[in-house]
Amino acid sequence: MMIGLELDDTRVTALAVDDVGQVQRRASAAGGDLLGAARRALLEVMGGAAGPDRIGVASSTPDSAVVIAAIAAVAREFSGLPSSAAITASGGAAAVAEAWAGAAKGVQDVVYFGVGERTVGGITRGGAPVPGARGRAASVAWLALNPVEREDYRKAGCLEAEVAAAGIVRRLIWRIKAGDHSRVQDAVANDLGAIAIQHVLDAARQGDGVSISVVRDTAKYLGMAAANLVAIADPESLVLGGIMASAADLLFEPVRVEIGRRLPRPMLDALTIAPAALGDDGPAIGAARLGSASR
Repeated sequence: MMIGLELDDTRVTALAVDDVGQVQRRASAAGGDLLGAARRALLEVMGGAAGPDRIGVASSTPDSAVVIAAIAAVAREFSGLPSSAAITASGGAAAVAEAWAGAAKGVQDVVYFGVGERTVGGITRGGAPVPGARGRAASVAWLALNPVEREDYRKAGCLEAEVAAAGIVRRLIWRIKAGDHSRVQDAVANDLGAIAIQHVLDAARQGDGVSISVVRDTAKYLGMAAANLVAIADPESLVLGGIMASAADLLFEPVRVEIGRRLPRPMLDALTIAPAALGDDGPAIGAARLGSASR
């Protein structure tokens, strides 16, 4: 049995995975005490059994001091944990998982691109992740797709500021404040601070014009970013995750069309584009695979 652990600054997911990538046990925890959450999740997913020789770790914020400190502290109890230098970026781990047991199963050269609360990317070459010189390869959140300079671009990256959940909600709120009426306002009783990404997606499905426009603009950004990744990495397969998979009815085809507008025909014809199959479990599954392979 392999163990994979994914952390960001506030959330932990631990999985026990068999040798074909099937999840056997799952535990998650959230809250300000990342160290305590990681410890509880690992103990739960191990089910009282002895720990494995190696626990793979992924994080959407591998450089975070909070994540590094939590791993260092938990490693004192769980000897299989790697050092902070061995933490894999979540996008890279998800790419490994989808190539091992997901939408790109058996494919050696894969680009993974996912967007949700955060925006992540990952590349595999010959079945192995491409981390870059300092583990920051495919830091897709920082793709510069708008010539305008904004403070939120400098804090989180242009792409993440526009297409991560908070950015999509922000763009809808800007439209409402500019005078457009959306049925999302009715859903939250005009409390704009209560709007979440699911409100926007649900309203778009129900024909709300403002939400449809925001989703359409989101698809353009996503398609541009995906085309850039493909042009750089030249993969066999592009796997689209996060809301591009969970809300595929709204986003997958528009993103695919946008990619087609921005790549040469021979490159597009040689590319397989698929929605992610492993959902939110992908990074932890990939971490488990990588941890096992490093024994």
